[in-house]
Amino acid sequence: MQVSQSTIDPNEVAKFEAMAAEWWDPNGKFKPLHVMNPCRLDYITTQIAGEFERDVKTPNPFKGLRILDIGCGGGLLSEPMARLGAEVVGADAAERNIPVAQVHAEQSGLDIDYRNTTAEALAASGEQFDVVLNMEVVEHVADPLAYLTACRELLKPGGLHICSTINRNPKSYAMAIFGAEVVMRWLPRGTHDWSKFITPEELFDLLTKAGLEPVDRKGFVFNPVLWSWSISPRDLSVNYVTASLKQET
Repeated sequence: MQVSQSTIDPNEVAKFEAMAAEWWDPNGKFKPLHVMNPCRLDYITTQIAGEFERDVKTPNPFKGLRILDIGCGGGLLSEPMARLGAEVVGADAAERNIPVAQVHAEQSGLDIDYRNTTAEALAASGEQFDVVLNMEVVEHVADPLAYLTACRELLKPGGLHICSTINRNPKSYAMAIFGAEVVMRWLPRGTHDWSKFITPEELFDLLTKAGLEPVDRKGFVFNPVLWSWSISPRDLSVNYVTASLKQET
């Protein structure tokens, strides 16, 4: 299936271009991602280790795996994957993110292939990966189904797709937009568009239509008292994550 080239939303890209220099500032505009990152990495590493029968306690447990971090930003997920031994490609439609990610990886002694490109362009060129990390991106694209279809085409048969996003309900508006952008000022106003948030049921339907088989979903829950995130098997009311597979043919 030929995927669309039109899923990029220029307005969404511009938002993150404007914040590019702050990716590695733990107290900057991406503070929420820095706080959430250990929780995201826990889920990601557990899913990859389980699917590919790897022991994360061994050196370079993901050696031999090719991982795509789509919407990589400054590399907050790409770098840990590289440290675990994976061959990592980090792709982002926001051009200014790429040199930020490249410089930080070089300073960290990591070899990561960062590219200013899109999922559609990578799929059209025939790129293939064992794992596609698709974290907090789908709510920013113009055509979620076409975008997820491109992500599926990027997977090898039996490949793993991990996708996180934000639920659409009054609680998510209160926390992800009013709370994060207005009250806490973690993010600039307008970073998120509540109407583009996706419910778990809608995302599972989109994943299935894109040719993926959803196999798991969990919630990421923020505790404002402990100022930390945890994984919940039940609470998907705001942030949540899914795992799906590309069936072997």
